[in-house]
Amino acid sequence: MEISQTVKREIDSLIDIGNKIIQKASQARSTLEGNDLAEVSSWVTRIGQLVRKLYGENSQHFANFDRAISIDSFYSIHSNWYRQIAEVQGIALTINHDIENDLIGSIKGLLQAEIFANFLEIGEHLLSEGYKDAAAVTIGTVLEDGLRELCKRNNISITKPNGAPLTIEPLNTELAKSDIYSKLVQKQITSWAHIRNKAAHGQYSEYDKSQVEMMLLFVQSFAEQHLA
Repeated sequence: MEISQTVKREIDSLIDIGNKIIQKASQARSTLEGNDLAEVSSWVTRIGQLVRKLYGENSQHFANFDRAISIDSFYSIHSNWYRQIAEVQGIALTINHDIENDLIGSIKGLLQAEIFANFLEIGEHLLSEGYKDAAAVTIGTVLEDGLRELCKRNNISITKPNGAPLTIEPLNTELAKSDIYSKLVQKQITSWAHIRNKAAHGQYSEYDKSQVEMMLLFVQSFAEQHLA
């Protein structure tokens, strides 16, 4: 995933501001106030927003940020108390490292793959317990979410002109049209989408457990090949 120049400019700006704040804090004989304190507050807010957008609130980066800003007297900043500012600056430097070494896309990809794997395990468990219909819906939903993620990665629109989200078959068509995968894979996805739709509409007698098992195997293989 290519990081936009806007994001790169933002992190460069935040690091520059952080350096200035640390310099001011190291020389401050009394607590920072007024415009200096407002600058700290804005800086902290911008870093928090960036961490959320790039990594999400369940990431280690966000946990580190939240821990740093949650300490007592965070904003009582002076020459004897500015370690907390250095910790937040360290998070900004880490983000910059991830961007410069093209790690952001890899992190997001790993997280997305983990989410898909967890839901596929749920589908597999439902199948083993004899709930083929619930399994078909769950596995089909994972497939649709996977197609949507694949579109995002390849700058393919996932919405209609009116803003409504595209469903599984239009997503499938657009991906095949863009040569993200072959026409054969497109046909396979179409067939599994039919089963998901039948399950979602209560047409349970029109497919059997063995077909849902094959559907699971396909989606597992598809996720490993295209979403890992």
